[in-house]
Amino acid sequence: MRAVIQRVTSSFVRVEGRITGSIGKGFMVLIGISTDDKDEDLSYIEEKISGLRVFEDEDGKMNLPLSDVGGEILVVSQFTLYGDARKGRRPSFIRAAKGTEAEAIYEELLMRLRSRGFRVETGEFGEMMEVTIVNDGPVTILLDSEKKF
Repeated sequence: MRAVIQRVTSSFVRVEGRITGSIGKGFMVLIGISTDDKDEDLSYIEEKISGLRVFEDEDGKMNLPLSDVGGEILVVSQFTLYGDARKGRRPSFIRAAKGTEAEAIYEELLMRLRSRGFRVETGEFGEMMEVTIVNDGPVTILLDSEKKF
């Protein structure tokens, strides 16, 4: 499982012109699910999102997690995080999980983040979306449950 986490002052997602999810201060999370993802991959990403300390404390150091700043989370599925463009010019998405398999894992992630007390907004799984991100910092963190980076 892969995630691109951006610390934002605000973010929202539109599907066919209507806003489906909107947050203020918090994390915009683009999530990619692979054909090999298991519960331990899901748990790894959930723990990292929940505990990532990238908000400034009173000394101006990135030391506080999302929960300490009352932050929100906007999660958008993005199968292209598993695009492999090492060969040729058109990426291969062979490692990206398909349809209902990916959606079930995505929904489980949302449920787990909500059960931790976070306000979680979303796009619409499998739809074309327009995502607006006001990156704060900018701060962008890449996560991979296989720890490839």
